[in-house]
Amino acid sequence: MPDTKKNEKKYHLILDALQLLLEEKKIQNISVSEIAQKAGIGKGSIYYYFPSKDAILDALIERSYEQPLLTAKNLAAQTEISPFTRMAMLFQACQNSSTAFIKQNDSSPDNTSAQDLAFLHQKYLTHVVSELKPALTEIIKQGVESGQIHFDRPAALAEIVLIVIAVKLDNSLLPSTPAETEDTLQGLISLLEKGTEVAPGTLSYLSLTPYIK
Repeated sequence: MPDTKKNEKKYHLILDALQLLLEEKKIQNISVSEIAQKAGIGKGSIYYYFPSKDAILDALIERSYEQPLLTAKNLAAQTEISPFTRMAMLFQACQNSSTAFIKQNDSSPDNTSAQDLAFLHQKYLTHVVSELKPALTEIIKQGVESGQIHFDRPAALAEIVLIVIAVKLDNSLLPSTPAETEDTLQGLISLLEKGTEVAPGTLSYLSLTPYIK
């Protein structure tokens, strides 16, 4: 992001413009020129901040769900808290982010196509997993170092867990009933307990069952 406040304001004007245009028309029908016009700046200025329309969309998704993801990242530094408690808090942040995304899309205009929504979902899921993976990996590593968790591939475990949780809670790529989602998440908890060699029931409070709708 540009350093000066003036440039930062223009950066957000571009994101605001794309957000407004997404409420009016389909993604594929939005041009960089239209974004510039909506933002009230020259088209050339757009490319000072972003190399493409796709990059603007990525930045918009990142900004929209910044707070719950920032909360999750900060958890990795709180070593005085049990790694299991921090996992639960991170999963809750993931749920909060998913809820915000779904709520926003529920209010999308009627002319938003299924293809557009699927495209946005894909970008959202990619962003959530990539942003939360380092934080969860660090939490797992700290659990390994303290002897509370036994697993030799923290990064791989973090990615697997986040993919399952993000996809199931988003509930768009693989639509499921609440019972099916709960069953999958309970199965994930069971695998986590066995794979990390902790006692059965140790991770039961990681369940997101109260938040499944």
